[in-house]
Amino acid sequence: MNSNSIPMEDGRVTSAKEGVLPSSASVWGQYALAMLACLAVMLALTGNSYWLNIICWTFLMAGLAGAWNIIAGFGGQFSLAHGVFMGIGAYTTLLLYTKLGISPWFGLIAGAALAALCSVPISWPTFRLRGPFFAIATVALNQIAFVLVNYSEGLTGGPRGILVPFRASFANMIFIERWKYALLMLAFMAIVTAVAVFVRRSRLGFQLLAVREDEDAARAAGIDVLATKLRGMALSAALTGAGGGLFAMYLRFVDPPTVFNLVEVAVKFALLTLVGGLGTVAGPIIGAAVLIPLENYLQGVLGGIIPGSHLVVFGTIMVIFALFMRRGIIGAIDSLLKMRGGRKQ
Repeated sequence: MNSNSIPMEDGRVTSAKEGVLPSSASVWGQYALAMLACLAVMLALTGNSYWLNIICWTFLMAGLAGAWNIIAGFGGQFSLAHGVFMGIGAYTTLLLYTKLGISPWFGLIAGAALAALCSVPISWPTFRLRGPFFAIATVALNQIAFVLVNYSEGLTGGPRGILVPFRASFANMIFIERWKYALLMLAFMAIVTAVAVFVRRSRLGFQLLAVREDEDAARAAGIDVLATKLRGMALSAALTGAGGGLFAMYLRFVDPPTVFNLVEVAVKFALLTLVGGLGTVAGPIIGAAVLIPLENYLQGVLGGIIPGSHLVVFGTIMVIFALFMRRGIIGAIDSLLKMRGGRKQ
């Protein structure tokens, strides 16, 4: 806990900047209710394959955005290299399964571990940079990874990618019923959200917040800034790697443009989090719940009329959010509640 954090008598924690955090019982109670609500929505849509597919993508992208939010939202490090960690997880899971016959369940763990290990040498030099220079450096890392994987045809399949044969079984993580995938994605989102809740209230969480607000002040307070960033990035990368494995097994295919696509992967993580609420636990979930179904709806309605028109509408919505809801949906709701409370007083 940093010098700006003060333990309260009832077990809550306060910081000089953000006020008193809710009690653990309250936070975990809200978490349980939110996950049960997501489960209820999934169960209500089990008879509709189209919406189940959207639910799968919503849960998966919410989990991946939540993993990104740990380092970007809590730590203030706006990384666009998370496609690299997602790719590491995806390729590790599929290579272990297709070449060595190792179950994807173990492949997810291996992919997460490898992504965390790779995040340290990848992040160490870039963390010397700040602001937009850090973001630009992470974009370069994404492109480097794309080129390496694309030209390593003997290992990764190169541009052809890796295709997983359909052999349905629990051990192979291949299911006939789509609701099983939805349940798997929900479990992933629940785990990532639980980790985010724990980190936000932990020593690492307060150190990340201190680094986000002012690196020099955090260093003066005795925080090892580089070590804090590296720990946050390793945790974020591990969760992203696991999500990459799930992504690959859901598609049963992976190639360089799929996982190293800057717009569809790294930028989308940022968009979902920014729209929902950057630096909040629930932000990535709310952002995914709004944008993923909306994107699919616009693509279905407008994509067939004028190719690409759904992207124009989607981009316009993003601009509106950037102009009028800079703190995201959660920030807008919080402001409205404060205004309403002020009027009552």
